[in-house]
Amino acid sequence: MKPHFFLIISFLPFLFFGQGTNEKGFEIKSKIGFLVVQHQTMSHLPKETAKALEISYFNHTRGSKLWHKAYRYPTIGATLFIGSVGNTKVLGTYTGLYGFAELPLLKYRKFEMNFKFATGLAYSNSSYFKNPKNVAIGTNFNTMMCFGIKSIQRFKNSSISLGMDMTHFSNGGFKMPNYGINIPYISVGYGRRLGKKIEYTENTTSDFPLNKWLYNVFGMYSRNSVMPIGGKSYPVYGTGFSVRRYFGQKAGIEFELDFISKQVIFSYEPSIPKTQMDILQIGFYTAYLVPLNNFNFVLGMGVYLKDKFRTASQLYNRIGCRYQFSNGLTSSINLKTHLARADYLEFVVGYTFNYK
Repeated sequence: MKPHFFLIISFLPFLFFGQGTNEKGFEIKSKIGFLVVQHQTMSHLPKETAKALEISYFNHTRGSKLWHKAYRYPTIGATLFIGSVGNTKVLGTYTGLYGFAELPLLKYRKFEMNFKFATGLAYSNSSYFKNPKNVAIGTNFNTMMCFGIKSIQRFKNSSISLGMDMTHFSNGGFKMPNYGINIPYISVGYGRRLGKKIEYTENTTSDFPLNKWLYNVFGMYSRNSVMPIGGKSYPVYGTGFSVRRYFGQKAGIEFELDFISKQVIFSYEPSIPKTQMDILQIGFYTAYLVPLNNFNFVLGMGVYLKDKFRTASQLYNRIGCRYQFSNGLTSSINLKTHLARADYLEFVVGYTFNYK
């Protein structure tokens, strides 16, 4: 199964969060920005203003679940992104689809200021292997992440918005080159509610497991390639177990023991003999969880307890998302990095023993 199938799954839960007694609508946004040069080999790339159009379907939550009230009635949905990233001739254009959540930071009457975070998949008609001047990206399909601030002024059935965000495209080290593309955008938008206004409700329900430890096992698969450009791609296997606990509708913590078999290590210093036990990495990881009911954003840091060949930093990071199904199964997508350098994308399936 190809990796972009899992990436499509990553934004689907947003479409189900808003079912029921929520206000639905659409928004159209125009965005302009510029390409950030994070490596000297990319200095030739910025040539023009980055421009984009976004069309979003949203659900403005009204309190049918306890987590709605905990987050002050956030807005969730899905967005179609169409735009350029600062050099159409070399970098091409991008078409993306991502799920998002907007969490209110400030509310005053009909004015809101929200924090937005989003993840999904994007396709570009250019990559290094189509245009060697494109040293930023080595694949056509890439992950897409977005973090930003958005202010909204609501009227009867309409709204206008002004926002700033950082949009990131990367293949997570799946294929070199992968310096990634980072675009700071500013945006102006118009939104329209569909149907009648729905009042907030206090009649809330929750099946969220608070204040108990949950026990999990998981398996992970990925692929990783290294320089030089066009080099071989190697599989990455992983397994482990974890415990997590939610302290409220808005926060949780997780502790995890990782066992990672990164086959690309065999290509480092090939004259040195290695076995599977030699390349096995063991890490201890802790994460902060941001739960939107069964959907979690995960942000954490780990340390290698065993890493014989020290191919990177002793510390590693993860940012990702996870969906917990009612039958105990879990599905996750994470970007694993060593500080600011992407290592690989993780596709994870697990099981929570005592979720019910």
